[in-house]
Amino acid sequence: MRRYLFSFIIFACITVKSSATEGHKINVRIKNLANKELILGYHFADKLYPSDTLKLDNKGEGTIIGSTQYPEGLYFFMTPSHNMFDFFMTEKQHFYIENDTTNLYDNLVFKDSPENTAALEYRKDLSKKQKETNELIDSKKNIQDKKELKKIDDQIKQISVYLKTQSNNLINSQKDNFVGKFIKSTQEIEVPDPPKNNDGKIIDSLFQYRYYRNHYFDNLDLSDARFLRTPIYDEKIKRYIEKAIPQIPDTINLECDKLLTIAEKDKEIFRYMLITLFNNYATSQIMGFDAVYAHIAEKWYIPKATFSDTAFIRQTKETVASLKPLLLGKKAPAMQMVWVPSEHFIQAKTDTIARNNPYIGSYIDFYNIDSKYTILAFWESDCSHCKKSIPELYEVYQRLKPKGVSVLAIHMLGGVEGKKKWINFVNEHELYNWINAWNPYDFTYKKLYDIKTTPVIFILDKDKKIIGKKLDPKQIEEFINALIAAEEKKKS
Repeated sequence: MRRYLFSFIIFACITVKSSATEGHKINVRIKNLANKELILGYHFADKLYPSDTLKLDNKGEGTIIGSTQYPEGLYFFMTPSHNMFDFFMTEKQHFYIENDTTNLYDNLVFKDSPENTAALEYRKDLSKKQKETNELIDSKKNIQDKKELKKIDDQIKQISVYLKTQSNNLINSQKDNFVGKFIKSTQEIEVPDPPKNNDGKIIDSLFQYRYYRNHYFDNLDLSDARFLRTPIYDEKIKRYIEKAIPQIPDTINLECDKLLTIAEKDKEIFRYMLITLFNNYATSQIMGFDAVYAHIAEKWYIPKATFSDTAFIRQTKETVASLKPLLLGKKAPAMQMVWVPSEHFIQAKTDTIARNNPYIGSYIDFYNIDSKYTILAFWESDCSHCKKSIPELYEVYQRLKPKGVSVLAIHMLGGVEGKKKWINFVNEHELYNWINAWNPYDFTYKKLYDIKTTPVIFILDKDKKIIGKKLDPKQIEEFINALIAAEEKKKS
């Protein structure tokens, strides 16, 4: 699936300065870093990008100054030893930073930046209280007395209440700037208890899940591009699509449409959102998620990714066109194959004429294979992965055959030389008990089934619709057994 990927390098091309009358002036003093160079950078999604450099003088002092402002967000200074400390780039960009390399966290000081000062005090208080909490938790390990344990639990609860209060105080005091909005975005939403009847029994078992899903973004403004220059936006989006919503392609498509519709209001957010969702499902190895990739590509990327080059758009169109006929639920494309009976493989062990004759066998229409499930396996005898997985698949087939499963094993090396290799492999592993087929000189099926590597395996139902793919032999057995078990449960 790597061919679908559009690189995140495009984010590095985003302009990091926007016009403003005040500009920026950041005075920096770092003890023990005389005549050294600092890197000023910013977070973007889950990556770090450089923005500027600052050469400190012999006192460890320097100034970054310019007539334009940096976009707001979470920035950092990185030392030559690759240690770094974060700070907020807010609307006011004339301030002073002092630090000491002996401890870049404890010695950090801000002047003329009340937002960063408030955030730093909160961080230090939070770190202190978290340390106290961990110590209290550790102290419980050797205590048996219930009263003493309850006392410790009460202390932990008090710290939790204290931190919640401090967090709310910071959010309220900084509500008009980005620091307050960022701290709020890090908070999880509070999910109320589910409704109960008069007997105290829960009425709606899915109430809390639905509430969590519907209010997931309450603390994060999806239309605020400043959040892109923090790790929180990317983390929240990915956790939402991977954990918060049902992992069903149709449902994911609807949720991606909602996110992209919101993102369209801001050019920068839309670019991030589209690339993130596109890449996520383009590279996914989860069965069925290629349908999400095709949906995003067709509805959003191809018509609206104006930042992408025409060659990549053309490649994406071709990829989607090849992929759509092979999505789950589609009927497997018809193809012409020649079935070679097992007797011929056995004869060709010692019969050179039979071995070298590619015109053996009879045409087979796999639509006419009468079985509950059909496994299509495209493979090559000199493929390293096939050498391991095809014999494993054969063993699995022996266990699945009594349950109404057939295998059409299609060897893809053509011509006389391809047949010799095929004969040797089938005889070596005694792969006689399934349908061995090939087409010695017609390879149009490779395009029909978008085969670029081997092995490629599809699982079909009785109507020859694709119900499974991207599974190894062990997973195939588990998948089919699960289907059979579900059918039997439904009948009973």
